[in-house]
Amino acid sequence: MIATLDGETVVKLKPVMGYMHRNHEKIGEGLTYIGCFPYTDRLDYFCAMTNNFGLSLAIEKLAGIQVSERGEYLRVIMAELTRLVNHTAVTGFLLNDMGAFGTPLLYAFREREKILDLFEAASGSRMMCNYVRPGGVREDVPQGWLDRAREVVRAYPRFLDEFETLLTKNEIVRQRTQQVGILPKALGINASVTGPMLRASGVDYDLRKVDGYSIYPRFAFRVPLGTVGDVYDRYYVRILEMRESVKMLEQALQEIPAAGPGISPKGQAIGKAPRTFRPPKGEAYGRIEAPKGELGFYLVSDGSPQPYRYHIRAPSFINLTVLEELCLGHKVADAIIILGSIDIVLCEVDR
Repeated sequence: MIATLDGETVVKLKPVMGYMHRNHEKIGEGLTYIGCFPYTDRLDYFCAMTNNFGLSLAIEKLAGIQVSERGEYLRVIMAELTRLVNHTAVTGFLLNDMGAFGTPLLYAFREREKILDLFEAASGSRMMCNYVRPGGVREDVPQGWLDRAREVVRAYPRFLDEFETLLTKNEIVRQRTQQVGILPKALGINASVTGPMLRASGVDYDLRKVDGYSIYPRFAFRVPLGTVGDVYDRYYVRILEMRESVKMLEQALQEIPAAGPGISPKGQAIGKAPRTFRPPKGEAYGRIEAPKGELGFYLVSDGSPQPYRYHIRAPSFINLTVLEELCLGHKVADAIIILGSIDIVLCEVDR
């Protein structure tokens, strides 16, 4: 961030991007559709499962691939576990940005590890999962995995209660975050901000409700909203979203179809999508409510096994564009926590 200051007050600020650029989209145009998946893991590397999910939706639209019933449930389970990982970690990092080094971040990482253990057991990797696929997932979860997931989900509300006891009514947290970095509704909408950042400003926009993709319409959950749109609201909306994710996970883990033999489209996980395929000529856009906001994949097919054009709508990049407006008039120390409350991963900003 290049800042112009009057004393310690920010009067101008520009985020400088591009240092992490790795040519993701152009590389994707030289790979098969399935070959792109390991690269999506490295966008928002905290949220590999949801990155895989978004690309899968775009490919399924483009190629007309049907998703298996068990695969749908596993994808939603992985996505909501990913939301818990992301929101827990960003809360710990936000407190770290305020100078509360130690307890909040370590508590967050303790809980994150439990979910990463589940990801590793299912995919073989803790972070670069490369697991969700067009038609379902790469392979079914191992025996006993769902029971382990239920144990983690069952214990999560107690952790959130503990986390909130430390933070939500903490006087120092409130002084540092309330009335700081306010995002007005109109600015958020006009700047195409999405995710918890927009909902903290009171805008009721969640793709799981608006778009109803995958099997999300089957689950009962609400969309938490803020009223002020400051750093505190962005923190608290994420806490409430984690509680809603727990509710969805409880429903999904209870309702998931049992694994069945063979390759029937119902009762198993991997679907009927081939390893390589040639979608008909056309274009498709698949989008999901990723933990940071709307994550979209735009694909153009020329009938070959590789995408002719491949573009990503990255929420970290879009949400970052309002950083200057949020920081003007605040102190340097405030600018740090405002940036933290936006919740970006630089590999997704630059792609």
